Amino acid sequence: MHQPFMRAALMAAVLAGAAGLTGCASIVSGTSQVVSVETLHPSGNVAGATCKLENDKGVYYVTTPGTVTVHRAYGDMNVKCEKPGYDAGLATFKSSTKGMMAGNILFGGIIGAGVDASTGAAYDYPALFQVVLGQQAGMPAVAPAAAPAGAATPAPVGASAP
Repeated sequence: MHQPFMRAALMAAVLAGAAGLTGCASIVSGTSQVVSVETLHPSGNVAGATCKLENDKGVYYVTTPGTVTVHRAYGDMNVKCEKPGYDAGLATFKSSTKGMMAGNILFGGIIGAGVDASTGAAYDYPALFQVVLGQQAGMPAVAPAAAPAGAATPAPVGASAP
């Protein structure tokens, strides 16, 4: 009678230990996410644009309006949409850390949090990506080129030269 209890206790301990080795977000929502992509123009919605989505986990393609499954990642998702007759639209969408990551750290331990962070399961992208054709939204700003040393600085418009 004592041996079945010990066997059950040992099995429970093994299962609890195995659960601690996995990430909570990995189990609950996985490492991939479905996102919808729409293309817009000041004149309204634009259908039929081809979009390339790229993050540090892969490259994905979709025709708008449409949905695509992407791998979750810590890094931003860069999106470029093109359609003949329109200038390309470029946008960057930031990933955010899921709220369950805090619970994972508390209850799943460092190993579970590490698993979720490395697989991307700890992060989410917005469910809808809206890209405006002809615009570069959220893209890193390009710093203007520095003037060569000794070059004259142009005077403001309307100012007289000395």
